[in-house]
Amino acid sequence: MHPTDVQKVRARQRELGIPESHEHPLMVLDPGAPAADVDGASGNLSVRIVDADDPILPGALAVPHLAFAEPGAQVGLAGTPHLTEAIDACVADGSVERAIVRVRAGLTVVAAAVERGSVLSAGQHQPLAGVGEIVGVGTLPPARCRGLARAVTAALVADARSRGAATVFLSAGDDDVARVYARLGFRRVGTALIAEPAE
Repeated sequence: MHPTDVQKVRARQRELGIPESHEHPLMVLDPGAPAADVDGASGNLSVRIVDADDPILPGALAVPHLAFAEPGAQVGLAGTPHLTEAIDACVADGSVERAIVRVRAGLTVVAAAVERGSVLSAGQHQPLAGVGEIVGVGTLPPARCRGLARAVTAALVADARSRGAATVFLSAGDDDVARVYARLGFRRVGTALIAEPAE
């Protein structure tokens, strides 16, 4: 994440009255959890791993920014009309170029749920020495409650396992989000803390 992204998030938190310190459920995938079906694929919807040259990569990087601007699991407002602006911001701040380098180097894997050419949900995992951290899974607020984040996470878990990850972990945004991950076989093992910055 770029420092300007952090500043934007903090400004939006203040605007909405959301506290800047948070506790997040820290979760680890149960090694015995069966592989989940990537069940978001049907009709015009597909869930897939996104390579560095895929034209949807900028959208897959931008969607979580819009999702985290309206936290939680409830249907919200920031949708496809806002996506072009968010994509432009990711291109302008260098996020897309940095992601391309990381994807090509095998340091980041991106998955996305795509419908009619538009990214509705996306996330990443960072593989390293038999461990995979799932990060930034988010769904456009109007597309929530369709199982898309679950499908994206299942695709990321499958990819992490295919790369030999013995440990797959993540931190959930809140207890509601943690319940989504629990259905995939993740269990809470602790709490991840984000401290309030000194002003």
